[in-house]
Amino acid sequence: MRAWMLLAFAAGNGMDPEVLGRIPARIQRFVDDGETAGLVVLIQRNGAPALHEARGWRDREARTPMTKDSIFQIVSMTKPVTGAAILMLADDGLIGLGDPVEKHLPEFRGIRLASGAAPSRPPTIRDLLTHTSGLGGSAPGLADLFEKRDRTLAEAVLVYSQQRLAFEPGSRWGYSNLGIASLGRIVEVASGMPFERFLAERLFQPLGMKDTFFYPPEDKHALIAAMYRRDASGKLHRAEFDLYRRGAKYPAPEGGLYSTAADLGAFYQAMLDGGIYRGRRILSKAAVETMTSNHTGDLKAGFAPGFGYGLSWGVIRNNDGIFRMNAKGSYGHGGAWRTYGWIDPARRMTGVILQQRMSGDGDMAAEFNAIMSMAAAAIRD
Repeated sequence: MRAWMLLAFAAGNGMDPEVLGRIPARIQRFVDDGETAGLVVLIQRNGAPALHEARGWRDREARTPMTKDSIFQIVSMTKPVTGAAILMLADDGLIGLGDPVEKHLPEFRGIRLASGAAPSRPPTIRDLLTHTSGLGGSAPGLADLFEKRDRTLAEAVLVYSQQRLAFEPGSRWGYSNLGIASLGRIVEVASGMPFERFLAERLFQPLGMKDTFFYPPEDKHALIAAMYRRDASGKLHRAEFDLYRRGAKYPAPEGGLYSTAADLGAFYQAMLDGGIYRGRRILSKAAVETMTSNHTGDLKAGFAPGFGYGLSWGVIRNNDGIFRMNAKGSYGHGGAWRTYGWIDPARRMTGVILQQRMSGDGDMAAEFNAIMSMAAAAIRD
């Protein structure tokens, strides 16, 4: 769809076309300044697209332009998708959020604290979803698993279950890739299906997410965006990186998905609409409300000011979190390779920002701050 048509939709969605129309130029500037090779941005309001823009290069060296259907490795934006799978199982009555992890994964029985003492209680599914289980970010002997993908999920989680907890479950917040991966294994055990198949059948297909997968098929390889990094001087370089994961066994529930802005927009719209997408219920309204409530109280949580944590989502809990002009109660998640998505229920808006650049500033990237603020500034009703 042409940009002028999308801006016409914006006017019908209570967004100022002139203000929204400044976003493409700002995106282009990030490309021109060498911050990134290319971006795709999707803004939706009141259930319809207000802006869908692609700028820069999908493959800068080959001079392949970025397009709206470009496919990105969304890394930790995968986590709320895994969380949705868990809530589907809760809707089905197959698990309880308060269940000890060991109820579904017996290999977790007898897990210990770093001191060697037994925890006061075993970690629960809710602890895994909120990153309050005490499990860490990686396991000895499997530090390169995310790169090699040479173990099955069952094999990896067996190793994860033997790690010691860094703190008492529920007492602190500590971002845990091992915990989210373990949730993926619970999906397999409770549903009797491989994790990736469960998501394909229960989430991706019903939402029409045709370009979302853990293992990209050959006919999609040409659409996958190349990966970049910046050197010490700030210059952008192509990163040596396996874009296609041929022969991979490990789906990485904590960060393994490929997706597009449009596909993620469908998932986010379903969340915004209380679990319904185009008349079809995907999650119960109760599940969505539970996922997107702050479960971590006043604990220091998340990677940006003012955030608490819901069930696999970062949730804005106080005024410190509205620095990008999202309302309190907004929720979202980023990925390590400069990807981000958010949902603002108060303003009936969702957004997706996708690029592929290795970086350390995560959820605080300048691109996110600028685009999210500009999108909120365009709202006029």
